[in-house]
Amino acid sequence: METQNKILEITKDRVQLPFNFDIEKLSQEAKILCHEDFVYYNVIQLRGPAHIVDSSLPFPPPAKDYADGSWTKWLNTKSLEKSVYLKSIVEKFQKNTTVTLVRLLRLAPYSEVKEHTDPTLGLTVEKSVIRITIPILNNDKMVFNLNKTPVNMKPGECWYLDLTKPHQITNNCNEERINLTIDMIPNDWLKNLIKKSQ
Repeated sequence: METQNKILEITKDRVQLPFNFDIEKLSQEAKILCHEDFVYYNVIQLRGPAHIVDSSLPFPPPAKDYADGSWTKWLNTKSLEKSVYLKSIVEKFQKNTTVTLVRLLRLAPYSEVKEHTDPTLGLTVEKSVIRITIPILNNDKMVFNLNKTPVNMKPGECWYLDLTKPHQITNNCNEERINLTIDMIPNDWLKNLIKKSQ
């Protein structure tokens, strides 16, 4: 029974983590990076595989499994390097675990991301990374449904979401939605943080 309880503790589909970030600083830096118009969905990469961020670096050798992010080295992009506050948030997590992919995800006004799953983005799978979401531009007309239930995320908050479960996003207003997402290789520090935050 004790083992089952431990498993249940780390399989909740949403957990608000004990971090709150400065929404004014987040918004200012995001606006500088998000100046281009786009249709429907837009991704601004802030950290990625080293050979993609710096094309002078060699491709990593083929891996048997790419799911957990350990197959390559990861580098900050120029966009992250010039964004002092966003970089400080990434470094906060880098002190304790390996940060892989970092992006600003933008959803256009009156748009929808259809329901889907991300099979390698949750603590419920053996080899995975997990995604932390920090809303930057978000309001009650922008709905993130996880397992058919809205996740009430406010700007500046920090959330772990089990994205191996079905999720869908709707933006029902005339503003774009912007989230900062930080993917990390889960270690004991991160798992314990999520457990304690429930």
